Amino acid sequence: MITFNELHRHVLKAKKDNTPLPKNLSRKEQHQLDCLLHPDDHPLVWKMDTCDCKDGSCVAACTFSALTIQDGQVSFDPEKCTGCAKCIEACKNENLTFSHDSVKALELLKDESHPVYALMAPAFIGQFGETATPSKIRTALKQIGFSGMIEVAAFADILTLKEALEFYHNMQKPDAFQLTSCCCPVWIKLIRKDFSKIVEHLPASVSPMIACGRVAKQLHKGCRTIFIGPCLAKKAEAKEPDLKGAIDCVLTFEELDTMFATFQVDFSHMKEEVKEHSASAGRLYARTGGVSQAVRECVRNIDTDCQVDPVCANGVSNCKKLLQDILEGNTTGNFFEGMACDGGCVGGPKRVIPMEQGKALVDAYAKKALYRTPAENPYVIDLIQRLGFFTIEEFLKNSDILTRSL
Repeated sequence: MITFNELHRHVLKAKKDNTPLPKNLSRKEQHQLDCLLHPDDHPLVWKMDTCDCKDGSCVAACTFSALTIQDGQVSFDPEKCTGCAKCIEACKNENLTFSHDSVKALELLKDESHPVYALMAPAFIGQFGETATPSKIRTALKQIGFSGMIEVAAFADILTLKEALEFYHNMQKPDAFQLTSCCCPVWIKLIRKDFSKIVEHLPASVSPMIACGRVAKQLHKGCRTIFIGPCLAKKAEAKEPDLKGAIDCVLTFEELDTMFATFQVDFSHMKEEVKEHSASAGRLYARTGGVSQAVRECVRNIDTDCQVDPVCANGVSNCKKLLQDILEGNTTGNFFEGMACDGGCVGGPKRVIPMEQGKALVDAYAKKALYRTPAENPYVIDLIQRLGFFTIEEFLKNSDILTRSL
């Protein structure tokens, strides 16, 4: 009997080398193999074996009622599951795991008829070892078949500019406030599901991941996009009806780390390929308070008299409490940021390094940026113009590629 992780590595290597897949598998292993080969046919959370679940810890951990237990067996409602991973963490039988898409990603990379771009989440700094600098990661991704790497932080820059402009216009209204963090799909789902009375205060912006995927596909016709981050919820977000198509596959940092091991990537002998795409603002999206800090600095550039008074929450329970306080008028801020993971994206369930280490590295990377705000970032300005926006009015009113339905 082999473990699921062993089977995962075996299948990856077989796909990479075009060798036969493992045979003579047990019924349990055949189910696991089918999950690996056909992830889109299964829910975001995979049950690896039958279980006699009596305490219901996994069900109790789910904020969105996506799990139920009947006769000791766990069942999932894919429409309700956000991929927050709380049930996986709570499962005392260690019988639940997340959807793995690395085999699907490898098949996309082997299809030479389309270029494939890696869309790297802002929390990637330090995730693959001390020698894995951003430029070396870009080189490594090209070695395993990607056409290039795009830092999603650059699109966080673009959305920072959009949110700052919207905040400035919204603050002209009496008793105005703005909800933020379009980057966290669990926060957005929480507002839409349980706090619909204040959803009108949420700008109809897509996440940086979706913006990056849409723009990449507009500028590079026929390309494929693979988002890479620490978050399971991004796998669910990529499949939402009004967002579907921007992202072809979502990998976690853990999955990419396994792929690097399969391809025997050695960062210590990797060439540097330095490219500066993102400002400090977009890089800060990776941790709690980063979005607020980015928008506040951007608003200052628009009007120094316009005050951003942020209140931030991280962790699902804290996000729910903050939203309830807003609903009941028990808060004093005018800009509310929520992230479902402790510490923000750097605390995502499929990070490789500890949250505090990730936060420190993100802060250091933000300080190294050549540009502080998106307004100073020539790459961002060029992108906005290439999308056909040459005035602020055009950018705010006609940027369908950056918006979604709420």
